[in-house]
Amino acid sequence: MKLGISSYTYPWAIGVPNAQPSEPLKPLQLLEKARELGVGIVQFGPNLPLDKLPERELKEVVKRADSWKIDLELGTVGIDPERLRFYIQFARRVGAILLKTTPERADGNLPTQLELKRSLAEIVDDLVEAEIGLAIDNSRMPAPELNEVLGSIRCPWLGASIDTATPMAIPQGWQISVRVLAQRTLSLHIKDFVVQPEEHGMGFAIKGCPVGKGQLNIPWLVESIAAIRVEPSVMLESWTPEQATLPETIALEHAWAKQGVDYLRRFIPD
Repeated sequence: MKLGISSYTYPWAIGVPNAQPSEPLKPLQLLEKARELGVGIVQFGPNLPLDKLPERELKEVVKRADSWKIDLELGTVGIDPERLRFYIQFARRVGAILLKTTPERADGNLPTQLELKRSLAEIVDDLVEAEIGLAIDNSRMPAPELNEVLGSIRCPWLGASIDTATPMAIPQGWQISVRVLAQRTLSLHIKDFVVQPEEHGMGFAIKGCPVGKGQLNIPWLVESIAAIRVEPSVMLESWTPEQATLPETIALEHAWAKQGVDYLRRFIPD
């Protein structure tokens, strides 16, 4: 396994709805953060898409990544075959090693298993030709259903992206995702969290916390993945809580990233 960061390691610094920093984090600065933290992968998601960059800036990002020996990965949303083909070719052009997508229709709704199977079957040859992995995010589709889809196609360049926090909205425990999809995992996104009961006792609140300080059993997670001899990229991400001011929130986000990398190095030394 190889440790990295993504554009969702620093969502506040990049900008979220109703909270836009005066100087948003740029793609080249995200690469610089990876270099400072000593990690070898950066995944650029939909909140910081490389394909929207001016050509000159894009070339500089690719050049720096190559000189700093940082692998690039891309993230998008959707299952439309033409959209996926565009990103596969773009990934090939910039030397990215993996593309991640969240399975959604154009209207934002979840596709059926049959729709997902048909879409992925159409682009399998493109993945093989480009030698680029495509990881399907588990955040919206139950793990058994996603596993069935991937198992029906059986392509080594096609697999799963496991997020340790977002599948709780399905609802589905993160351990189920690991047990069902671990053997197909190309990308692992580690977010730590705490689940706290509301004061009135009715319902729960799920909140982010620094990696290693919450309820995510990271030793079990890493050991479970390693035991089946798969080597996914591992992205450190955070659900950093909003502070009194945006600069304070961004400062906390950066602190959590450093703390998280330091903690994960106990288990993923590269």
